[in-house]
Amino acid sequence: MSVKIRLARRGRKKQAMYDVVVADARAPRDGRFIEKLGTYNPNTDPASINLDNDKAFDWVMKGAQPTDTVRAMLSYRGIMMKKHLQIGVNKGAITQEEADKKLEAWMKDKESKIQGKVETLAKAKADKKKAALEAEKKVSDARAEELKKRAQEAEAALVEEIKEGGAEENEDVADDVAEVEEAQATETKAEEPKAEAKEEPKAEEAKEEPKAEAKEEVKAEEAKEEPKAEAKEEAPAEEAKEDKKEG
Repeated sequence: MSVKIRLARRGRKKQAMYDVVVADARAPRDGRFIEKLGTYNPNTDPASINLDNDKAFDWVMKGAQPTDTVRAMLSYRGIMMKKHLQIGVNKGAITQEEADKKLEAWMKDKESKIQGKVETLAKAKADKKKAALEAEKKVSDARAEELKKRAQEAEAALVEEIKEGGAEENEDVADDVAEVEEAQATETKAEEPKAEAKEEPKAEEAKEEPKAEAKEEVKAEEAKEEPKAEAKEEAPAEEAKEDKKEG
């Protein structure tokens, strides 16, 4: 029976994940499998590979044929390198100790490369984020500067409007004061002739009062003279009476 080491898809459509399985070469792609060796997630950077190295190496040594993607994964994890060294040990080309040392050195070198790649990706991600933040900060600063400028312009316009309004109010107040003063002056002019007219009748009344007093004095004098005349008339009458008595 031909056996393959391949990927069996699972998960969502746009966030697919895969299982690394050992299955019959004649089985459907996502059908029944013999054994699960691990998982593969290509959605991370770098891709996440969780694999049971010992089981995978055992199946490879038994003749299971990996697909291209799985072969790359096995090479990445050092399983294909371990198979190559083990074949050399089986043929007697090298000893097991030498094979183990070579595999260990290769794994260290591979780990350093993987770590360097991870650090490079992390640094690139951090730089990208920093650049995005700086760009956003520049945009925010420019926007804040623009808002500040608009606020200053609006404040200046408001101050100018207040000044113009104050000047107009002062002009209106001056006009109102002028109108009030003019009205008061007009009223004063209108009242002065009335006052003069009132004073003239008073003067005439004052003139008439002495005349009336003079008339009263004349009447009093006439009244005084009338008794005198009566006295004079009574005196001749009495004289006439006396003459008659004597006769």
